[in-house]
Amino acid sequence: MTIAGAQGRDHRAAGPVTVWAVPKIPQVQPGDDLTALICTAVGEAELHHGDILVVTSKIVSKAEGRIVQAENREAAITAETLRAVASRPRADGEGLTRIVENRLGIVCAAAGVDASNTAPGTVLLLPQDPDASAAAMRSGIRQRLGVEVGVLISDTLGRAWRVGQTDAAIGSSGVRPLHDHRGGSDSAGRALAVTESAVADEICAMADLVKGKSSGLPVAVVRGLDHLLDPEAPGARALVRTGDQDMFRLGTDEAIAEGFRRAQDGEPLHSSEPLNP
Repeated sequence: MTIAGAQGRDHRAAGPVTVWAVPKIPQVQPGDDLTALICTAVGEAELHHGDILVVTSKIVSKAEGRIVQAENREAAITAETLRAVASRPRADGEGLTRIVENRLGIVCAAAGVDASNTAPGTVLLLPQDPDASAAAMRSGIRQRLGVEVGVLISDTLGRAWRVGQTDAAIGSSGVRPLHDHRGGSDSAGRALAVTESAVADEICAMADLVKGKSSGLPVAVVRGLDHLLDPEAPGARALVRTGDQDMFRLGTDEAIAEGFRRAQDGEPLHSSEPLNP
């Protein structure tokens, strides 16, 4: 897949952006050297300086042994939950869909706990530290192949106000996760005061178009965005909006219940402090 780019003063590419899935990635097992597996598979593609690898979080979790015994997935979700945001009955009538803040600070369905493509009676948790995992892969690729690349670890997330899911970055190393347009101006000369582009999420979503969900292609290479590489860039944690920066900390039912509780306790209904549902 190739996307035409245009030279610009922002995060746009100077030329075409090419994205392809890496074939021949074997089934990953706990304890596998994931960097070695990827380097072997991607060798035929000849990684270039400035390329960005997008790696599905599931194979990172498997390599790191994040498979746990859990006859009841709900118990595993609870264990990974820091804060409940919203819940509602599932469409199939089997329990609840829970939107929570997990231990990584990410608000998502089921705390990111995955019961697909794992052995019966087990579930797969997200990587312990996705930014550190991305940094280790980037360093390993540099040592093995002698190229400086960026690494993103992606996971599938839902979106408020939008139907459907898309891949987003939960781990990042060597790639600017955000491009800050504030202080610049648009094509009409108007000042940009609030615009920030989540470029790491955009790259992960683009990579998902070639990786797919069930094709056994968990790694993609993105070429043509080398201007977004930065060895000093923060990790994907910089993309997470938490605390009083989160204007939508609760679902509708939870917000109503919190409002009633505050009214009964005589607390102010507006506060800059994070809510505690």
